[in-house]
Amino acid sequence: MKAAIFRGAGNITVEERPDPVIQEPTDAIVRIVRACVCGSDLWYYRGIAPHSEGSIGHEFIGVVEEVGPEVTTIKRGDFVIVPFAISDGTCPHCRAGFHTACVRGGFFGQGVEGVAGQAELARVPLADGTLVAVPGRQFPDEVLASLLTLTDVMGTGYHAAVSAGVKPGQTVAVVGDGAVGLCAVLSARLLGAERVIILSRHPRRQELAREFGATDIVAERGEAAVQAIMQLTDGIGADAVLECVGTNEANQTAFASARPGAIVGRVGVPHEVEIPAEATFYRNVGMRGGPAPVRAYLPELLEAVLSGKINPGRVFDFTTDLDHTAEAYAAMDQRRAIKSLLIVGH
Repeated sequence: MKAAIFRGAGNITVEERPDPVIQEPTDAIVRIVRACVCGSDLWYYRGIAPHSEGSIGHEFIGVVEEVGPEVTTIKRGDFVIVPFAISDGTCPHCRAGFHTACVRGGFFGQGVEGVAGQAELARVPLADGTLVAVPGRQFPDEVLASLLTLTDVMGTGYHAAVSAGVKPGQTVAVVGDGAVGLCAVLSARLLGAERVIILSRHPRRQELAREFGATDIVAERGEAAVQAIMQLTDGIGADAVLECVGTNEANQTAFASARPGAIVGRVGVPHEVEIPAEATFYRNVGMRGGPAPVRAYLPELLEAVLSGKINPGRVFDFTTDLDHTAEAYAAMDQRRAIKSLLIVGH
């Protein structure tokens, strides 16, 4: 099979690799139809975070080719969504809704041969707990794109909103205008937010944010952004804040923009972040969030996509094939694309 291989900072190749095979009785083999590049992949690509040489990619959907003898809920021929975290669905953490902390689980795209999404085939451990079958087999490209977002980016935006406790009628601030931030806007509106303020300086992203339901755009950064949010909220601050970047500046802005008693939903992978302990303490500002347990959110988000209620696949504005994965990374790294989609198969 062909697979994208991480060779070091700025170096993605596409190489021939052995087809993955069933190794455990709970495994499944998935023929990948669509995959994509995640913003978190760029941390590796830019040399900011470490990644071992090898297979990469953790967002993919496809068709089940083979299942191990102990797989009971998934069968050959099923069209499946593959959450970025591997989970058994039965451990105490999974039962509590935090599949990313599964005691037997792990993550795709960490360099393990054949257990990655930017490839033609993937081995899926713990298939019964990890995979979600989608009714039907034939979907238009637009629906496939939205189904693909449910593997991570839409579920991550939704996790930010859920973690922040977004409620109907609230004013929500979203820090970050990448694909996760845009999906957070969509999620805030899905949960009933009346007003959604997004920090964005890029016209295309601003346009999509408005289409997803943003009511206000703040182009400033840092302290100026905080002041702009305060002006928009009559000096009160946002009822909930969704932090979707992971940098220290983004976190400082998020916590400073929250009204007393609000919660900051953090889903940006933190890099050298210091949370202002005293400032948050005296204002009763809380925080929740982390790696999104997208498997827990899949039933409701899948229904929303299939019913046409949401169309998060619109975050993809660059499309290519597996052979040109390196260009998909470069387009996002150079901010020529919000999010890159890879057409792998049919």
